[in-house]
Amino acid sequence: MAGSLSDFLELELLDHVWGNAAYSVPATMYFGLWTAALSDISTGAAANEVPNSNGYARQSLTNNVTNFPAAAAGAKSNGVAVTGWAAAGGNWGSVTYCGNTDSGTWGAGNMLGWLDLTVAKTINDGDTAQIAIGDFDVTMT
Repeated sequence: MAGSLSDFLELELLDHVWGNAAYSVPATMYFGLWTAALSDISTGAAANEVPNSNGYARQSLTNNVTNFPAAAAGAKSNGVAVTGWAAAGGNWGSVTYCGNTDSGTWGAGNMLGWLDLTVAKTINDGDTAQIAIGDFDVTMT
C-alpha cells in the first residue's frame, strides 16, 4: 500500500516548523474506508467514504508512540492493527482507499494521510475490516 500526507497536513507542518502558526497534534487518530480514490487534496468530507450505515463507523487509535512508532526511511506506519470495525450489517462495497482523519464523525474533519489498497477489498454483509500492523504507511513527497 502506498500513501501520502494530505496537502492540509503538509501546510500545517510547514507553518509549524517555520513559525507561522503552531500545529496541535490530534490526541486521537481516526481511520475511514473509501470506495473511490483519495488524493493529497482530499478532506474528511471526501465523497465515497463507505456509507454511514450497515454498522460502518471510523475507527480510532490514541496518538502515541506505541500506536505510531517513530518514522523511519521517510515513512510513518501504524504500530498496532487498526481493528474495531463491526461486522458489516450489509454490503459496504469495494474498498480501495483508507484515510486517516482528525475526526471520528463520518464525512467530517481534516484528512491527515491516505493510502490506496494494493488490492481492493469487497466488504459484504458479515465481513469485518482491519489494517494490519505496518500497513498504513504515509510519506512526505
